[in-house]
Amino acid sequence: MIDSKPIKLVAVIGAGAAGVITAAALSREKYFDTIRVFERRGGVGGTWIYDADPIPPIEMFPGALPPKTDPPLSIPKSLPTSTPPNRQERFEKTPIYDSLTTNVPDIAMSFSDIPFPGGPFVPHEVPCQYLEDYVAAHKLGSLLVFNTTVEDVSKLPSPKGRERWKLTLRRHDPDRSVDEWWEEEFDAVVFGNGHYSVPFIPSVKGLKTYTTLFPHRVIHSKYYRSPHPYTAKNVLIIGNSASGHDITADLIPHAAHPVYQSRRSPSRWDGPEPPPGMAWKPLITEYLPSGRILFEDGTFLDDIDTVIYSAGYQPSFPFWNERANGGPLWDYENGKVVGGYWHTFLHAYPTVGLVGVPRVLTFRSWEYQAITLARVFAGRLSKPLPPRAEQERWEWERAERTRREGQKFHDVRWETGETFGWLRALFEWAGLGTLEGEGRLPPALTREVVWAIEHLRKYPEPGKGGRDRDGDGEKEGGNEEEWVVVREPKKDLLHFI
Repeated sequence: MIDSKPIKLVAVIGAGAAGVITAAALSREKYFDTIRVFERRGGVGGTWIYDADPIPPIEMFPGALPPKTDPPLSIPKSLPTSTPPNRQERFEKTPIYDSLTTNVPDIAMSFSDIPFPGGPFVPHEVPCQYLEDYVAAHKLGSLLVFNTTVEDVSKLPSPKGRERWKLTLRRHDPDRSVDEWWEEEFDAVVFGNGHYSVPFIPSVKGLKTYTTLFPHRVIHSKYYRSPHPYTAKNVLIIGNSASGHDITADLIPHAAHPVYQSRRSPSRWDGPEPPPGMAWKPLITEYLPSGRILFEDGTFLDDIDTVIYSAGYQPSFPFWNERANGGPLWDYENGKVVGGYWHTFLHAYPTVGLVGVPRVLTFRSWEYQAITLARVFAGRLSKPLPPRAEQERWEWERAERTRREGQKFHDVRWETGETFGWLRALFEWAGLGTLEGEGRLPPALTREVVWAIEHLRKYPEPGKGGRDRDGDGEKEGGNEEEWVVVREPKKDLLHFI
């Protein structure tokens, strides 16, 4: 429960999709005196901002997690102040490559009040422009603070029982070539900073030495943009998830054949044989100083020019002050928020919210989270959240169940009905706004949305519709890159997120 003292000052970290919809929900409550959305880039869009020429970090740390690769900066002792510009890697560049398109159907990816333009799966510039237009349509521009990084979030002691939050902020001044630092205090804070910033490369025997001996030969897919630098090169892709699939297909017309793809297991869009121009390899067991790469089936590759790791990302919250706030926010061993409830709340800190953490329907799911948090902070929930003991029990039971079933803690599965239950609870907590029109309404999960999720696919799935010969699906469009409709929904329908 939140203390009876009203919450009037709210900070939001990040102006990607999660931050934008949170700002819209908070603004619609017409309750808060101050809403400030801090964004370290120069505009809205978050992970959908396109960086044409990102520069990979020189040093790689295979197996290292964000506490090492993305540690907090040292805060000046006296604020406000100016310091020499920060030189530490902050991973602010995005992973958008030239050919990237969305992989969630437009009706499920867009917010409920303004549709996506352009069809089910659109080029990467469309979501970014959509978010810019959304900010303009809802007149949110005055809430946004660009080119400002939140470097520290610390709980302030409160003799009246409810915590407040001190944010330490940094902005680079290019004219003076200094970083400006200052502090601001808030009653509540929402983390919408995303989790596609800090790339992860697993630890493999010999990899660290290999990257030292052969600089720039190994990169993460975050830094891939187009196939042209790899023309006639021997390329090995590690991973066959969405980005690994896209990049491999992107390279086949340009790189030397075959393009190798190392995979742990077949993906849903893999057939019985690799497509022309590609060869599958099992997991790597060792990198040798000679340049040879060994695989677990005893085979090896020599003369590889580039290794591209499509191994995903790790959530990073370098601004969370563990000492002031009683411990870490993220448990890397178990892949979960520490002390979280319903993938949205912190049961120890009811004035902190998280939007965008679970693997769900991206934009549309974050809308439910944002509206519910806005109601919580405005004191207008339709029904109260469970008591803290029940929230803690939920966290413990979910951790035990997902561990037992081999599932990820923050994967909210569609095919089991879990997504419906998760959204329904947020919907019922939020309820209606006021009679006078204050407060945004949580969207309905309509039949049209459900149909799109269950039947529209960016990638054909052999035996499940599309370009196979079983008659189970229909291709839309006239070329090999178009999306498909499947007639029978399959398990793990959100696997592509």
